[in-house]
Amino acid sequence: MKYDVTVIGSGPGGYIAAVRCAQLGMKTAIVEKYNTLGGTCLNVGCIPSKALLDSSEHYHNATHTFKEHGIELNDLKVNFKQMIERKTQVVNQVTGGVDFLMKKNKIDVFHGLGSFIDKNTIKVTDAEGKETKIETDKAIIATGSKPASLPFIEIDKKRVITSTEALVLKEIPKHMIVIGGGVIGMELGSVYARLGAQVSVVEFMDDIIPSMDKTMGKELKKSLKKLGFQFYLGHKVVEVKGTAKTVTVKAENKKGEIVDIKGDYCLVSIGRKPYTDGLGLENAGVRMDDRGRVEVDGQLKTSAENIYAIGDVVKGAMLAHKAEEEGVFVAEVINGEKPHINYNLIPGVVYTWPEVAAVGHTEEELKASGRAYKSGSFPYRALGRARASMDIDGLVKVLADKETDEILGVHMIGARTADMIAEAVVAMEFRASAEDIARMSHAHPTYTEAFKEACLAATDNRALNV
Repeated sequence: MKYDVTVIGSGPGGYIAAVRCAQLGMKTAIVEKYNTLGGTCLNVGCIPSKALLDSSEHYHNATHTFKEHGIELNDLKVNFKQMIERKTQVVNQVTGGVDFLMKKNKIDVFHGLGSFIDKNTIKVTDAEGKETKIETDKAIIATGSKPASLPFIEIDKKRVITSTEALVLKEIPKHMIVIGGGVIGMELGSVYARLGAQVSVVEFMDDIIPSMDKTMGKELKKSLKKLGFQFYLGHKVVEVKGTAKTVTVKAENKKGEIVDIKGDYCLVSIGRKPYTDGLGLENAGVRMDDRGRVEVDGQLKTSAENIYAIGDVVKGAMLAHKAEEEGVFVAEVINGEKPHINYNLIPGVVYTWPEVAAVGHTEEELKASGRAYKSGSFPYRALGRARASMDIDGLVKVLADKETDEILGVHMIGARTADMIAEAVVAMEFRASAEDIARMSHAHPTYTEAFKEACLAATDNRALNV
């Protein structure tokens, strides 16, 4: 079988790349190691975690805010088995959607481990060991990433778990210890805290979500403490020991003292690492860097002239939407076009409640670069919409150039900021000033008014409702 393009990996980056290649008239194949398409994101990442986040937030509201809304319930309880089943149904629906897209776009799907024999030949070995050879003019590596760990931690997948196992637990933990204060740990910790678990977070850095603007970490920590989170910041994990029913984490604080934390589950969420196992990259002349990522140039081309790589397996933020942009980018490069990605304007989101969303530079980055800037913030509690929905935690912060007023960074924490951040991305793509947004009408009452008000504050400290 001969193809114009073969994509290895069917996550958001891979399947979108395949669809765009097919749209552009290329005969396209996609190779997926597992039985279902969609990769980590759709099967054991973004989608199932959001399903559980939504379900757990409904329960939390039913137990904590419904009464104030005038809704009284008796004998409220969690049917955790049904919650997990609903999550599985959601996953099946979205992965089925990818199957549909492959058929619609006449993309051939091969299930099995894809491995390069040489730069134009890929061997696919299925679960029974049957081998199929594919000849291809171009190839796109989109094999994604897997959870990272520490050398001394044994992930037994029973008591010491990763995000994958945290999505299929049979019971609600009594005490979940989360190693790592990043996005995944805060999201999954939120799920179980809302359902009644005690959650303890051990983080080496002094802040949670440390890659984001410090204001966001501080505000999120305040909200999570209301859920009952305990934080051990500035603590280095030195030992993790699991038994049949318990787990103990030993962590060293800045004074050199050892703290023992005992629970029934330990979620290791210290990040992810590129997944290239079994790809046979050396057979195709594809080089990797010292962090296990596939090396690419500005066109996302590898050291093999006909092979490209996208998503978590290359440098940059490990985000599904970044991988999607790169998938479209590579398809269009192969087609002889000249696409563009502004990596500074790929937003990041934390799907806790309140949600955190950001795009552009953080205040810390601007300070470090010496760029003159001004800042404006607006609190959610001053929004009529937030008062109506009882979602008053949070704020919107806008950073703009001191001289030109161009928006340099937008950082939001609050209800629906995951959706609101798109307005900031559009504004920054067109190099809007803070005053441009401040002079645009925003429907009242909406959460998005907070962005307008923060822009008013950044422009000339003239927010109207605070």
